[in-house]
Amino acid sequence: MELGNIGFIGGGNMGEALIKGLIKSAIPARNIRVAEPNEARARQLTERYGVICGSDGVEVVRQSDLVVLAIKPQIVPVALPAIAGAFDDSKLLVSIAAGVTTAALEVYFQGAPRVVRVMPNTPALAGAGAAALCSGAHAGKEDLSIALHLFEGVGTVHVVSESQLDAVTGLSGSGPAYVYMVIEAMAAGGVLEGLPMDTALALATQTVLGAAQLVKESGEHPAVLRDQVCSPGGTTIAAVKELEEKGLRAALIKAVSKAAKRSRELGRN
Repeated sequence: MELGNIGFIGGGNMGEALIKGLIKSAIPARNIRVAEPNEARARQLTERYGVICGSDGVEVVRQSDLVVLAIKPQIVPVALPAIAGAFDDSKLLVSIAAGVTTAALEVYFQGAPRVVRVMPNTPALAGAGAAALCSGAHAGKEDLSIALHLFEGVGTVHVVSESQLDAVTGLSGSGPAYVYMVIEAMAAGGVLEGLPMDTALALATQTVLGAAQLVKESGEHPAVLRDQVCSPGGTTIAAVKELEEKGLRAALIKAVSKAAKRSRELGRN
């Protein structure tokens, strides 16, 4: 798929993940421009990927067919008015600013701005991201296809309604942090029982990775796979009983809801 010139407003971790994915999918570095005010960070991106970096967001927008808004939601009210004059209906805006709706983005531009909103996550840095996206009022099927192609380079992508994106934020957007805590806790348990930290961490990491892979490849519900591990009167069912009594499932469910709520709050600010 021909993406044309691609501009990034912001060169943070998620922006870098997408740049890495684009270059891996044979997009020439000369076609990618990044507006990054931090000089050290801009220099780092240029050295790593050969992309064109600078601090002038207006110039990046002017020279781009696809503009990726890769900034924190709190910065949107400052950043968008600065570049809006260089934006026109021939350009596609793909925003990964958490909680900021397509309607809230569209008001900064004249005409019929084509906007696609995406909620990615940080495992995109390893090419294993999980993202969901929706289109704004003026974006068409081709715009969605372009955004899908962009994020398929760094993981999996799902099309959802905009009303569902806050739930996506709470689940997969914030979800890696929950999993890191699980890995950390499992490794700590191994250390408590006498394993060296490096061995415990390696085993915990591979266990989470392998379990997730089995869910994905088998198509079985996680509860079915869990029950297959739980022998009557065995070690696993004793551990599962402890996790249930300590409220692991309820805590994770509440965590997703809390993050989704915060996403909605950010969208209203």
